[in-house]
Amino acid sequence: MTPLKKIAVALGDPNGIGPEIAVKAAAHFAGSPLRPILVGDAYIIEDQARRYAPDLPLTPLDREDASTNGLVFVDTNALAKADFKPGTITAEAGRATVAYVTRAVQLAQSGAVDAVIGCPHSETAIHEAGIPFSGYPQLIAELTNTPKDKAFLMLVAAGLHIAHVTLHESVSSALHRLSTALVVDAALAAVQAEEALGNACPRLGIFGINPHAGENGLFGDDDARITEPAVRQLRERGIIVDGPIGADLLLSRGKHDVYLAMFHDQGHIPIKLLSPLRSSALTLGTGIVFSSVGHGSAFDIAGKGVADPASVIETLGLLNHSERN
Repeated sequence: MTPLKKIAVALGDPNGIGPEIAVKAAAHFAGSPLRPILVGDAYIIEDQARRYAPDLPLTPLDREDASTNGLVFVDTNALAKADFKPGTITAEAGRATVAYVTRAVQLAQSGAVDAVIGCPHSETAIHEAGIPFSGYPQLIAELTNTPKDKAFLMLVAAGLHIAHVTLHESVSSALHRLSTALVVDAALAAVQAEEALGNACPRLGIFGINPHAGENGLFGDDDARITEPAVRQLRERGIIVDGPIGADLLLSRGKHDVYLAMFHDQGHIPIKLLSPLRSSALTLGTGIVFSSVGHGSAFDIAGKGVADPASVIETLGLLNHSERN
């Protein structure tokens, strides 16, 4: 498996901590075989580089070559200088966030980079810009012409890999959408992602929909109708899989390489509990390698120089050893 050499890092919401942690993480890898490519407004990248990497030169991607040292960037010209206001949530910043990740995905589609990282976004800012948005996975699906029900999220941190069948929607909406086919698709995407990360024969654990996976019908028949048939179909495909089993019990056993959660909180809570600032959030099933980080824009500390880039550093390291999914 050939390690990735270039990974685009979209700045995320420019008024959050994204620009700071992107530049700090890129500086961390300066001079290494891995080359982060910062994607955002050049004046913001220049400002952050002066503050957090003053000794590293800046080079546009179209002038970069094997001898280039320092930080490499792509200018998107998406945010007017007057709208760069760290710590504030604005429609202009939301629109720029989408522009940054769109350009980064285009770089991946053209082969200019091997993978993409999206720094933290603000759903509020993006919605204020009038752009429909329910998280990076659905945006990446749209940008890659992937059906939205074929794109899934997997969180990785602290030795846990948890993929999600549903994500940013109400529990009632998620329950309405859950089906055997959707669970099978999410499971296959998770297994494929594990293989891309170097695990040739991953063991999959599937969480139940209801407590105790329904307890033989005592707590509803959803698992009997949806997850149990999904597990049978996956076994017929040769997947090593257990479940459905209650999430608490399955996680406590610690015997699986990747887990499949039915809902947002079912998968996010254990990851955030164990690793609130170092998680990666991979988008699966879109044909490009994409990950965001598992925390928000932290507007309260934006522009103060105290943001921790650990999540971006961890995600760069993870994607550097991944193949296209």
